[in-house]
Amino acid sequence: MRKITVLKEGWRFGKSRDAALEAVSLPHTWNAVDGQDGGNDYWRGTAVYTKTFKRPCLEDGQRCYIEFGGAAMTADVVLNGAAVSHHEGGYAAFRADITELLRGENLLTVNVDNSANDKVYPQMADFTFYGGIYRDVKLLIVPKQHFDLDECGSLGIKVTPFVDLAAKSAVVTAESWQRGGESVRFSVITEKGEEVCTAVLEGGYAKAELKLEDVHLWDGVNDPYLYTLKAELISGGDTADCVCTRFGCRSFCIDPEKGFFLNGRSYPLRGVSMHQDRKEKGNAISASDLAEDMQTVKEIGANTLRLAHYQHAQAFYDLCDENGIIVWAEIPYISKHMSGGRENARSQMKELITQCYNHPCIVCWGLSNEITASGKVTEELLDDHRALNELCHSMDSTRPTVMAHAFMLEKDSPLIPVADLASYNLYFGWYLGELGQNDEFFDEYHKMFLDRVIGFSEYGADANTAFHSSAPEKGDYTEEYQCVYHEHLLKCIDERPYLWATHVWNLFDFAADGRDEGGKKGENQKGLVEFDHKTRKDAFYLYKAAWSKDPFVHLCGKRYKNRAEDVTEVKVYSNQETVELYVDGKLLERKQGSMVFCFSVPLTGAHRIEAVSASLRDAMDICRVREPDPAYLFRKQTVINWFDTADYDPSCYSIKDTMGELSKNPATAAILGRMMQSMAAKRGDVAKEANNNANLQKMMAGLSLESLIKQAGDSVPSEMIRSLNAALQQIKK
Repeated sequence: MRKITVLKEGWRFGKSRDAALEAVSLPHTWNAVDGQDGGNDYWRGTAVYTKTFKRPCLEDGQRCYIEFGGAAMTADVVLNGAAVSHHEGGYAAFRADITELLRGENLLTVNVDNSANDKVYPQMADFTFYGGIYRDVKLLIVPKQHFDLDECGSLGIKVTPFVDLAAKSAVVTAESWQRGGESVRFSVITEKGEEVCTAVLEGGYAKAELKLEDVHLWDGVNDPYLYTLKAELISGGDTADCVCTRFGCRSFCIDPEKGFFLNGRSYPLRGVSMHQDRKEKGNAISASDLAEDMQTVKEIGANTLRLAHYQHAQAFYDLCDENGIIVWAEIPYISKHMSGGRENARSQMKELITQCYNHPCIVCWGLSNEITASGKVTEELLDDHRALNELCHSMDSTRPTVMAHAFMLEKDSPLIPVADLASYNLYFGWYLGELGQNDEFFDEYHKMFLDRVIGFSEYGADANTAFHSSAPEKGDYTEEYQCVYHEHLLKCIDERPYLWATHVWNLFDFAADGRDEGGKKGENQKGLVEFDHKTRKDAFYLYKAAWSKDPFVHLCGKRYKNRAEDVTEVKVYSNQETVELYVDGKLLERKQGSMVFCFSVPLTGAHRIEAVSASLRDAMDICRVREPDPAYLFRKQTVINWFDTADYDPSCYSIKDTMGELSKNPATAAILGRMMQSMAAKRGDVAKEANNNANLQKMMAGLSLESLIKQAGDSVPSEMIRSLNAALQQIKK
């Protein structure tokens, strides 16, 4: 009936219509290297892809469609010189009927553009906007009478199960849209056979209800059971076309006080966020890459994913369905509201919901992320969000809407109640402030709005696995501080069951070409796993201890071999109740506890350390050295050298003054402004825009300039700091 051909090989590519074309295969991006090396200078423009192919064999009026799984960010498709399709948005599938344009030999030309503009989201965000045809391109041969393929890249069938938990049954509403035919025979394949119902077409639309008794629930990671719905288009008594989709029967609700419930029981959503890119591949990833990522999700024990900040591959939503991972799905309406972007945001939301509706893993539609990061809440921004919210509910009455808010957004902002759910991205204890402010923020919010659902959509701290410290502190980019940070946040979350969902930012390091910090260019290093998607940081095992049922012990600090102290702390993460620590084959101590086990180990030379719990073992080697190993230090400069205390005049300003104090004086404010622009440039476009956010400035007012400089590390040279301080010391308070 249907035939699918993947157009993988034989493509030619160039960065302009006139450029010499090179041979490439799909998936492909032109920013796999320059989009990850820092400098915020990766190539953005219009590139061309071409491919020749022979006319497929079409019989009995069959139609031929071309389908693109993802082309970033805007694509113009031309076949044999005739325009086929124009698509704006880099993350959703789109297709077009090319039957009438086919010849014996065919030339396909695709112009793909990821250049900056003012109407297609995203245009400002903390990740690289890769260009290219980075998902599969397919030819679909379908019968003359077929299920519709023209509406927003859909399958043409929609499944909505309504579960009655008390009756242990479900009513499944099946809908379809088709071209031609007389009726549709719907059947649900069950463990006992098939439930069948036939619906007559009216205006190319069919609808039927099927009852499932003793329904087998899709029950998250415990039992992600999937049914299959088959739809057959009947014409003249025969099946003209047939399509299938999987679905799951589940019920969920969210309580402002008790959090998320799945199938009638409490089911706290605890997990991570993910981008789709990989080191040296960009977003041009394979099915095996997706499978490997899902195995990492399962290993850590997460039961939810926030798939940021755009529509991901259908194959990955399928994996989430199969593995019971609950998903927050969203569009890239992010960081900067654009007056000309309203229709594009609506278009991307329509595609997301249409293409992903049947996935039981998805429980909410994300309207936007940190949309106030670069500006204030305006009536236009509110109106666009209200319109998006209404669109979601008109297309899907079964799922709530949600927004992720920047930490500087006021708790009483009129933007927050627009969506059904809210979550905050908080970075207290990393970008600014102290760890305890995360706890205080949620306690204050929950007290102010007892009837509102609130969650934790992002939290994290960057860590470079090359950097280590026995006295970790904010801004040192060590694995050890990342562990301290997440230990606190895990406890914060555990003590607040009203948080409907929590998502670590991020499971993997990812490309943000505008960044230059923590010893690496072009990367956000908040991942629990490095950009290679293989190297687990120590903090990964903290969450594995909290979430996974697979027994393990993990010794932290394996990469921190050379230590200069007499007694060092050795930390073990485990989901076992008892852990023993052996030093050079001798039992040092046995401890009982939960997740985090800390041991004090005297150092005299080279030592073999082993953590043991029953048959579980992990080992490492550490060594006593005379002086701290400078290779482990992100901050190579000595803080005391920034400030000559002998010449310090307390009646004048200095870097020890707070941001608020320095902002009040026009002369010091000008110096401060230049400094902040320089520091923000190291963290990409979002950070530069955030400097103009009044709420952020208010939150930073109590921090000393010295503390911010300290977190910036060697990216602010010592000479510059001394010059800055000397200039401030010339200005009387």
